[in-house]
Amino acid sequence: MDTQAILTELLRLYPDARPALRYQSAYELLVAVILSAQCTDERVNKVTAELFKEHNTPQSMLALSKEQLEEHIYSCGFYRNKAAHILSASRDLVEKYGGEVPSTLEELRTLAGVGRKTANVVYSVAFGGDAIAVDTHVFRVANRLGLAEGKTPEAVERGLMEVIPKELWSKAHHLLIYHGRRVCHAQRPACASCTLSGMCKWYLAHMGQ
Repeated sequence: MDTQAILTELLRLYPDARPALRYQSAYELLVAVILSAQCTDERVNKVTAELFKEHNTPQSMLALSKEQLEEHIYSCGFYRNKAAHILSASRDLVEKYGGEVPSTLEELRTLAGVGRKTANVVYSVAFGGDAIAVDTHVFRVANRLGLAEGKTPEAVERGLMEVIPKELWSKAHHLLIYHGRRVCHAQRPACASCTLSGMCKWYLAHMGQ
């Protein structure tokens, strides 16, 4: 497996790979990433376009009851858990960080309601930090290509960090997401049209005989 060759091809395919979530602040990004779990970015953007009109700070978000927030985010799915996470994180931000989103990975990961993936995304996208967030697309594509194999997101994250140069961690996250959405689909991967098939461990094992 040639990591450099895979990265070079992904960069050629998706030179403009970037976050699809719309946000105007680190806090808006934090909320949007929480909402994006098992939900499309397009749906999240529609929901946050309305939500952020009046509730785009931790203080204004906490003015909502859990039930009121659930109504706003209902269409994103798993709305009860997501509302609880957003309010917990907002409360921590107000009580521990003066209402500001902290800029270090360690502090982001201590926020109630904020998982490792969310912290990594906010750190890398909002603050330009070096981190790889492993969502379902990154997990699937990394395993299939053989870039990093693991049964948990944390294991895949560690594997990717070992083989990808640190300065490309954040970019690689978006490249793998793009490839997962456009080509390496969960149910029917478009292997016949994939320019990475000759370097893909899964394809060579299952289709390349």
